[in-house]
This record gives sequence, C-alpha cells and structure tokens, in this order.
Amino acid sequence: MAEWQLAQLNIAHLKEPLDSELLVDFVANLDSINALAEQSPGFLWRLIDADADDLPNFGFDSEYIVNLSVWDSIESLHDFVYRSAHLDVMRRKNEWFEQMPRAHMVLWWLPVGDRPGPADVMAKLDHLQKCGPTPTAFTFRQAFEKPT
Repeated sequence: MAEWQLAQLNIAHLKEPLDSELLVDFVANLDSINALAEQSPGFLWRLIDADADDLPNFGFDSEYIVNLSVWDSIESLHDFVYRSAHLDVMRRKNEWFEQMPRAHMVLWWLPVGDRPGPADVMAKLDHLQKCGPTPTAFTFRQAFEKPT
C-alpha cells in the first residue's frame, strides 16, 4: 500500500523587484516565515535555491517568485497557511503581488519520499489551469483525498 504526502506550489507575480522599497517588509519576513514553515507540524521539505539545479523559478522570469514544499497532510499545510504568523504576511499580499489571472497555487499527492521535479510541477499547474480541480491537481477549496 502506497503512502502519500502533499506537494504544493505557489507562484506570485511581484509588483516590483525584490530589492525595491515596496517589498522591504515582504523580504524582511521571508526568513522568519520559512523558518516557521520548517518548524511547523507536518512540514517535510521545501525547495531552496541551492536544491534547484538552476531552475528555482521553473521557467518563470524574475518578476515571479515560486514556493514549493511538501507536507504530510492537507491539514498540516492548511494550519501553517491559515493558523500561524504566515497569515499576517499573507493578508498583505495585495500590497506586494499582482493579481494572477489564472490558478497560481496547486496541490497534489506525491508518494512518500519523492520530491517534485520541474516537469511534474509545471504539469500539475497546467492541469489545474486547464481542467480545474481534479484528483491530479487541486486546491484547498476543492481538495481530494489521498489515493488508495
């Protein structure tokens, strides 16, 4: 019987470059929010630039930032996103990021121990954008149970 973990990808379109005055508060919070994620129950892994083999943005240009992580469950990721200090930063997203016209966050089930690769990540986002939420790629709003 396969065991599963939850992968998540979130993309944000920056209003200005990361070193701009507009994004000072966002950048100032990055290390503490990443540390909070890493210490959160259920956190398993996150992409760090050094892990990315020259693909930290999966083909997106420098106007975008990409967050990719793996969690043990939807509930643990949900708690981090909506029930921790992360929420305080997230409430300010409209100050820092452009509104995305298409899906920019995707969740999917991944076998335990696997790490999402660039082709898989982009395929999941593309699937969600084209098909909407399915067991292959979904959102918090319309999540799917772990495969059996």
